[in-house]
Amino acid sequence: MKQTVTPTDVEVFFDADDIIVSKTDLKGRITYANKVFSDVCGYSEAELIGQPHSIVRHPDMPRCVFKLLWDTLAEGREIFAYVKNMTRKGDYYWVFAHVTPSFDASGRVIGYHSNRRVPARDVIAALVPVYRQLLDVEARHRNAKDGLAASTQHLVDFIKSKNISYDQFVFSL
Repeated sequence: MKQTVTPTDVEVFFDADDIIVSKTDLKGRITYANKVFSDVCGYSEAELIGQPHSIVRHPDMPRCVFKLLWDTLAEGREIFAYVKNMTRKGDYYWVFAHVTPSFDASGRVIGYHSNRRVPARDVIAALVPVYRQLLDVEARHRNAKDGLAASTQHLVDFIKSKNISYDQFVFSL
């Protein structure tokens, strides 16, 4: 269902009291999408269910951020991240995401749950150049695999240079 959409320069906003909620299976396919999610991204709930969550991935997002997200979830840990998403029309919206593994009664991870809130504008202003730099690192490599590895290392080095953990970095913004 993923259509080729050209990104626009139009930012979409949602109410600070609203929470975008979605759930996915282990492969990142959407199993639940609340009305706020549907309204903001422009896809109906029926159109979202079964689609990869990347249906809303904006090309301005460095792939290494998603690698970090998936690696953290694979360890059974929660993660917080700032994400630029894209609507069905190509517009964009920023979120502060809190993604957690969902466990069954035996303690096995059976999917993921994400709550997304409106992020502070000053945080986005601080992150845009960091994300742009990570995208530049990705683009300097001949193939996507090497670009992802290089940008991931760049992100790790950037966080280490601040002498804090990723979580501390996110909450320090």
